[in-house]
This record gives sequence, C-alpha cells and structure tokens, in this order.
Amino acid sequence: MAIQIGDKAPEVLGLDQNGKEIKLSDFKGKKLALYFYPKDNTSGCTAEACSLRDGYEELRAAGYEVIGVSKDSAKSHQGFIAKQELPFSLIADTDTTLQQQFGVWAEKKLYGRSYMGTLRTTFIINEEGIVTNIIGPKEVKTKDHANQILNL
Repeated sequence: MAIQIGDKAPEVLGLDQNGKEIKLSDFKGKKLALYFYPKDNTSGCTAEACSLRDGYEELRAAGYEVIGVSKDSAKSHQGFIAKQELPFSLIADTDTTLQQQFGVWAEKKLYGRSYMGTLRTTFIINEEGIVTNIIGPKEVKTKDHANQILNL
C-alpha cells in the first residue's frame, strides 16, 4: 500500500550519491520535501532540480530540507549534482525499494507501449516524520516547483 497523507514516512530512505545512508531522523525538527523524479539529465527532471536549487535558500528559510530520489546510480547522481550545482542530496534508489514504498514506481505508457517507471511526485513530510502533503504527477510544475512547495 502506497504512503498516504497522515502516514509516517519510513526511517531508512536509502543511500545518497556518496553512499551515505539517509534516514528520516536526520531531519528531525525540519520539514522534508522528498521528491521522486524519473531520470537524471532529462529536460523535465533538470528543470525541476534547478527550480529546487534556485529556491533552495528560501526553502531552507521556511524550514525545509530537500532530497531527490530516482533509480539512477550514485555515479549518475554525482554527475547530475556537479553539472547542475545542486545543493541537496539525491538518493540512488536503484532497486526501486523506496519508490515502491511510496507508491510512485508504476506502469507508465508512452507512444502506446507500457513500461515501469517513476511517477514524478513530491511528498512533504513534517517535523515529526508524518506526510502532510503530496504533489502528484499531474500537479508538479517542474519549472516552478520550489514555489509550489513554499505556497502549500
């Protein structure tokens, strides 16, 4: 069953681009914008990451930390972070465990063919680790995502 508003987020989120384990308790006392995206270095995902990068100081001032998640490798994430100068960590969920827990690993369709992929979704987790908002795949504005979070 996918994580819903009101649910507690899992304690272990995964390994970041440097192989460091990221835990929910690392963010105690802060709100967390946990955003799932399909792929490093694609147009929509780059626009979303750059919006969050450009709004990062405002998000931090509002009490947020930002963590991105995709099934890309740690090495891919390192390149994406360097190229786009991202100030936040990216979780390498290569086996899609976290994406499945959050219900964002799902069947997608493109040009009539079906495949499994990541639904672009952001989960807002409060200071106690409870999911308070979900910005779903049809709602995420990649170029203005930081403002979307700030205006919740």
